Amino acid sequence: MIQMTVDRCEGLVELESTWVVTNQAQAAATAGQLPEIPAENILIEPVARNTAPCIGLAAMHLLAKDPEAVMLLMPADHVIEPQEEFHRSVRVAESIIANDEERLALFGVVPEFPSTGFGYIERGARLDEESAANVYEVSSFREKPDYETAQSYMQQGTFFWNCGIFVWKAQTILDLLAIHQPRIAEPLDEIRVSLGSEHYKSTLAKWFPDCSSISIDYAVLEKSENIAVVEASFNWDDVGSWQAMHRLIGTDDNGNTILGAHVGFDTKDCIIRSNETHLVTTIGLKNCIIVHTPDATFVADKSDENAIKELIEMMKEQGLERYL
Repeated sequence: MIQMTVDRCEGLVELESTWVVTNQAQAAATAGQLPEIPAENILIEPVARNTAPCIGLAAMHLLAKDPEAVMLLMPADHVIEPQEEFHRSVRVAESIIANDEERLALFGVVPEFPSTGFGYIERGARLDEESAANVYEVSSFREKPDYETAQSYMQQGTFFWNCGIFVWKAQTILDLLAIHQPRIAEPLDEIRVSLGSEHYKSTLAKWFPDCSSISIDYAVLEKSENIAVVEASFNWDDVGSWQAMHRLIGTDDNGNTILGAHVGFDTKDCIIRSNETHLVTTIGLKNCIIVHTPDATFVADKSDENAIKELIEMMKEQGLERYL
């Protein structure tokens, strides 16, 4: 999927201007999957600190190459098609930034169902009535809702899914981090002095862990007013959610999505993933997620998938990171 993400930018961004932020455990595999990306463009976080420090780190590197750099930020676990529509939406966002360098641009996806797994953007007034593209002020951000609230969002018709793809000037996002998140901006300033020097890796290892661990949404977006949301003209799905398996792979007559060997009786609306050499058998299960890997098995109520984050924290507290 990371290859697909890079390929999606062909015609928008040159390969030498493409950057990837990853962690130490995945750095070698990432470089192997993307041999066309310059090695120095693969940035390795010494520790996980969520998306705000990650984005700030990338912005600093871009500015070192181009003081006028505009960033297009994309997670690597999205399915987006068709490519030409994605390009069209990005160019709309680029034009917004060209007209107002201090503005932040987001993409909103018209909800197809009442999802409890996605965040939402409430749109405000339309920015340009004469434009062919649907671009709006952002009225508010809403966290992942319960099912009834998600249904009401769909009925109101003024809410988008927040797909987590952004366009803004690199300098603008660093300026906003300095205003709203000094505990991120100050460590990044220490790192910035070492860019391009032999001390960069040691300085990164020393200061990056001091950054607050917070998402860009909480850190900056929810505190900013000059934000535009572009109604996405492309189809989008987030494969970071197990629920996406139903939509991407499809279901059988009982509403189950099965990957691997499975025999089930009275099993409905489940997602079951194993392999062809390990058989999973089920009786009387409904609305469950079952994932079997060589060293761990995960079972969950499908309607409470967001509790996975809490489970991960529990595992970390118990020293079980090797299973993550």
